[in-house]
Parts: sequence; C-alpha cells; structure tokens
Amino acid sequence: MRIGYDAKRAFNNHRGLGNYSRDTIRIIATHFPDCQLELFTPKRDPSIRFDCPYSVDIIQPSHTFMHSLWRTFGITKEAEKRHLDLYHGLSHELPVGIEKTHIPTVVTMHDLIFIRHPELYPFIDRKSYKIKYLRSCHVADSIIAVSQQTKMDLIELWGIDEKKISVIYQGCHPIFCQQVTESQKEKARKKYSLPETYLLNVGAIEPRKNQLLILKALKVGAISEPLVIAGRKTEYIAELQQYIKEKKLQSQVHILPNVDFNDLPALYQGASIFVYPSMYEGFGIPIVEALQSGLPVIAAKGSCLEESGGPSSRFVSPNDEVELAEQIKIVLNNKELRNYMIQNGKAFAEKFSDKAIANKLMQLYQTLAKP
Repeated sequence: MRIGYDAKRAFNNHRGLGNYSRDTIRIIATHFPDCQLELFTPKRDPSIRFDCPYSVDIIQPSHTFMHSLWRTFGITKEAEKRHLDLYHGLSHELPVGIEKTHIPTVVTMHDLIFIRHPELYPFIDRKSYKIKYLRSCHVADSIIAVSQQTKMDLIELWGIDEKKISVIYQGCHPIFCQQVTESQKEKARKKYSLPETYLLNVGAIEPRKNQLLILKALKVGAISEPLVIAGRKTEYIAELQQYIKEKKLQSQVHILPNVDFNDLPALYQGASIFVYPSMYEGFGIPIVEALQSGLPVIAAKGSCLEESGGPSSRFVSPNDEVELAEQIKIVLNNKELRNYMIQNGKAFAEKFSDKAIANKLMQLYQTLAKP
C-alpha cells in the first residue's frame, strides 16, 4: 500500500502533534514494512531529529516561498502524481481538492479545545482552525479521534456523523518503556541540578496546562516535596515565577524549559509522582509516558485524562488546589497505594502499545483503500 502522510508536524514540532505524527509514521513503517510511505512537509526544522524508517520518501516544495500555501493547495497534485492508495492528514487538516481525486482520505482530529475554551486562543486562530478543521471533517472519508472525548466533541459541537469516526488512541515513544539505570538518573540529576526525588509535570508551560494549580497545592498543603516542571515556556511562565517569588518557593520549584528528549525517561523514572492538572486535553500523551515509566499519576477530571490515565490513577478538579494537595499527600505517604498505582498503570498502558495502534490503523486503512 502506498500511503501519503501530512508530515509537517513530524518535521517541525518537538512534542504534542509532532510526537503523534512521528510515532504514527514509525509504527506503520515498522509493523508493515511492505507499505511505501510518502511524507509531505513544506519545510524541516534542523533541530528536530526524526530518524525516518525505511520505505519512506520525503516530499517538499521546489520553491521556498509561501510554504503554508503549498501544504494547503500544492500537496493534492503531488499526491495524484504518486498514485497514492490513501492519504492521512495527521493533524486536523487535508489539502484543498483532495476530495476531487480518487485518493481515499483519513484525518486525525486531536481536540476541539479552541471551541471548548475559546479564551485560550486568539480570535484569528479560532476562525482559521474552524474553517480548516471543519472542512477536513466534512471531506474526509474517515475521521480518527484520539479519544472518546474528542469523538463526543465532534458529534456534539459540529454534528459529525458518529459512523464516520473511529477512536484510535495515541501511544508514546518506546524509549519510555525502557528501564533507566541509576547512573543515567544521576547523570540527569546533575545535568539539570535536580533533587533526589520530586513531583514531575511535563508539557508546554501555558495556562491550559494549569501548572499554577500545582504551585498552589504545594503551598496550601504545606508539601515539602520538590517540583520539576519541564516543557516549552510561554508568557505564562511569568505568572508562575511571580507566584513562586511571592510564596517563597524558589528552592522547591525547578522549571526546565529545554529538556533534551533523550533525557525525559530519566526525569520520569527519577520522580515520585506525575502531576498533570490540565484544564482540557485531546488525549494526554505525557500521562502514557508516565505510566510506561512506572509513575503513579494524578491528573484532572473533565476531559479525556481518565481515558489515558486509567482506573488506577487519581483524578481531581482542575480548579481545586486543596483536593490536589490531599491526593499528592495520600500518594506520597502510602507505599502500598503507590505500588498498586504503578503496577496497574503499566498494565493499563499496554492498550496504547505500538502493536495495538498499528493493527487498528491498518484495519481502517484497508477498509478505505481501493483494491
């Protein structure tokens, strides 16, 4: 089968949609090596290392002007030239005109957070997303939702036909399934000046991720365990730093905006608890990374995080620092509970294995691709 992928995020986003794109391509190439994969990207960020698997071609525009227009309008002609059996838009979008070709299409919808929480997005971004994403949902032959929550949002908010939507969960990179040695943990601690144990939060440092709630929980609960926040920083970091200064938490909180991807397993496995009180997510890959790393997870209610965290994780209101503080102290102080959460969390994470995802993706592809 000759499969085309919108690989912009794979070559240009460090986490989130980039990880989903890289993992999808890697999983299909590894489990179905007879497939020929065509990766379409308008440009490549040299700082992102993506060791493309075998049987792939990387297609870029011949010009360097208006890359985004090529992704929207130029890919269709390239896809036709290459006689694709299927085209998969990995991040909400399909190129204009692809529906007029013979090529069956799939689009992955990660979330509709910009509709659920419009206050988190600029007006022009919300308008652009709605036009592009809604059009893609209408013209696609099939839609992949990365969680039941996203599927319900598509049905409730946009009236998308339920029969058109398949829920195929995301996974995480296999690097998080590997046991890190004590020397590797110690090396990471020295590199990032970390304490022996700590609470961990991984993800973009932005209002939706709600890291301020963790800081408030530390204060209200008089919790002395250090906290490490690792992720891309935005203007929101100033709000966190102001709170840290006001509450005299400087020695307790470590903010790491530039962690090397290969160091993340050591950061996870050196932590005591993974805390992820995000206000809303489409899936929550860091939770799966934490479960695979053998960490107990405390996350927020109200979106899809119960799906990614499973029944052995703990869930709190994203607006209640007292509840979060209580759960952190319970998990820190109950060794039996911690072991239960770790063992059952790792077992639950098997549903997000590469093999399970590969089989579900290929089953969908085969129902759409013409013989």
